[in-house]
Amino acid sequence: MTTNTPACGWDQAVFRCGRCGAEHTATTEDDYLKAVGAHRDAHAVWDRLNPTERDGLASILRTILAAPELAVELRALADRQQADSQ
Repeated sequence: MTTNTPACGWDQAVFRCGRCGAEHTATTEDDYLKAVGAHRDAHAVWDRLNPTERDGLASILRTILAAPELAVELRALADRQQADSQ
């Protein structure tokens, strides 16, 4: 008898942050580790910002993430500006 079930592994894992309550579900170990690392890094950045900086960053991210083409153009603009200043 043959099955399609892997010999070992898991089908999904849920990461729950003890600090903010966020939950991330991953279907592979690599995705789980990436999600945990990204969330940890987000807390590290957030913790370094003051309330005004947090509000500004959140507003900018909402605008950029709602328009991926804007993010591409802003990055290209930043790269050109950096190249011009060197």
